[in-house]
Amino acid sequence: MTVNSNQHAWALAPTAPTTRRERFRRRLRAADLLAAAAVTSNAAAVALYLGYGGAGDFGTIGAAVTSFGIVAGLIGTNLILIMLILAARIPAIDRVFGHDRAMATHRALGKPALYLILAHVVLLTIGYGITAGLNPIAETVSIFEIPDMPLAFIGTGLMLAVVITSLVAVRRRFRYEFWHVVHLLSYAAVLTALPHQLSVGGMLATGTLQRIYWIALYVVALGAILTFRFVEPIVKSFQHQIRVSRIEAVAPGVASIHLTGKNLRELGSSGGQFFVWRFWTGKTWWHSHPISLSAVPTDTAARITVRALGDGSTRLGRIRPGARVWIEGPYGLFTDAARTSPKLAIIAAGIGVTPVRALLEDSRLAPGETTILLRGSTDTETYLWDEMQQLAADRGARLYTSIGHRPRGAGNWLSASDVSRRVTLKSVFPDLASSDLYICGPQAWTDVVVADAKSKGVPSHQIHTERFDW
Repeated sequence: MTVNSNQHAWALAPTAPTTRRERFRRRLRAADLLAAAAVTSNAAAVALYLGYGGAGDFGTIGAAVTSFGIVAGLIGTNLILIMLILAARIPAIDRVFGHDRAMATHRALGKPALYLILAHVVLLTIGYGITAGLNPIAETVSIFEIPDMPLAFIGTGLMLAVVITSLVAVRRRFRYEFWHVVHLLSYAAVLTALPHQLSVGGMLATGTLQRIYWIALYVVALGAILTFRFVEPIVKSFQHQIRVSRIEAVAPGVASIHLTGKNLRELGSSGGQFFVWRFWTGKTWWHSHPISLSAVPTDTAARITVRALGDGSTRLGRIRPGARVWIEGPYGLFTDAARTSPKLAIIAAGIGVTPVRALLEDSRLAPGETTILLRGSTDTETYLWDEMQQLAADRGARLYTSIGHRPRGAGNWLSASDVSRRVTLKSVFPDLASSDLYICGPQAWTDVVVADAKSKGVPSHQIHTERFDW
């Protein structure tokens, strides 16, 4: 391990710890309010059903089974709409939870929502069958004769496909492009289920609060998707006129893409955030790429740095200057705004250096406030390290490097040489308890570092990560 501990003064004063704590408490309160709103929406869906006659539908076994099926369907549909809201990349939600946490919650709701929808189908089939004196198979056939019910079954099938392909073990078998197309079916699943919800059984009769509630929830969810995933990116892209200016080779398989545009500071991005980029060339227009900024934008220039990890990212290094670029974002809480502590600790591996390089450039730091550790398995993985060393020197930060493959065994994230010399997280970061720890690199490696930090007593709110997998 080597160290660069230049202590040059940095002109900007650090953000006061009290201000950081107040900002963190405000985010916690906002997160609690959003979580309460989600829980309340599920309770409201059930309460409205019970209040409009559902409470009296438990008089017989068949009616009770049917009613439990309706309740399962209402909660399941409510969860799906909450999932869409979380996936809409609404700026207010992103500022509170961060993109990673919002999407983690989105994924976590997938299984419960699917199970509830399947329970809805099974319980209604059984309940209707008991009431009509039909066996489940005959009842299933008769259900298909009800208007809008075939669409509901199609929606259930689409939802099943989306959830199954989103399971980690299954998802890794597919290319990103295939998974992304399948995932878009969730919008179709919601739309195909809507007609039967509004028409079957008079449950959401015209003029009832139930109908108003569900239409409003659909409008919010689908409107958020339309606004923040489609309309706003198109408007921003036309407004800022971003194009590729040049491609700079950084290392074998790694390139910096330099961009030009208009009024890029008005995008409001912070160091550490990412955009979703779409490059309009014949071979790349159909594929969007979530990539962090590797430098803080000026009014007319921006930069991202990419590593060739697949066909899509490989093509980015061959884009010709002049190609038009569309954007979504900025996204993420991997920024100085997430800090809560007086000290700053940064650990980056491989191409994970890109967001921390922009974070370091954009942060208001005092001399001695920051300690940085850069990891590379080989000498060829020292991407942008020269820039990191210069930034560290300018800001009076200590910078360590660790090069070499990790030793075998669980829990190792430093090089074998460093482990043999008993270098540890605590020895590199003696002020770890009073530091915010920013970690970026391959996901499996990041998980090991996070586990090590938590084992040393670092609370979760002081640990910040940026995912690089899909």
